[in-house]
Amino acid sequence: MPTKNYRTELIKQLKDPNEAAEYLNACFEDSEEVFLLGLRDVVEARGGLTSLARKTELNRENLYRSLSKKGNPKLSSLSSILEAVGIQLQFTPAKKQKKAA
Repeated sequence: MPTKNYRTELIKQLKDPNEAAEYLNACFEDSEEVFLLGLRDVVEARGGLTSLARKTELNRENLYRSLSKKGNPKLSSLSSILEAVGIQLQFTPAKKQKKAA
């Protein structure tokens, strides 16, 4: 029985906004680098960087750099990207950490 290509299946799943949001939450919990790469996966699932550049009116090359492992997008760019892919940024209280004895 042939196995499904992991990347193809991931991109297919990320077309669902709920799946994309959960994926980005998991990526964000890992690290900033993983989050940016995860956001790039979501962008790919939603039409790619060229489509995103048109929707956000941001430069495609700058988007490519911003969403790289070493990217550092401005908050305004990040907000535009998330809006374009149908994801809303939310904040929740941090989990309380136990004090060391």
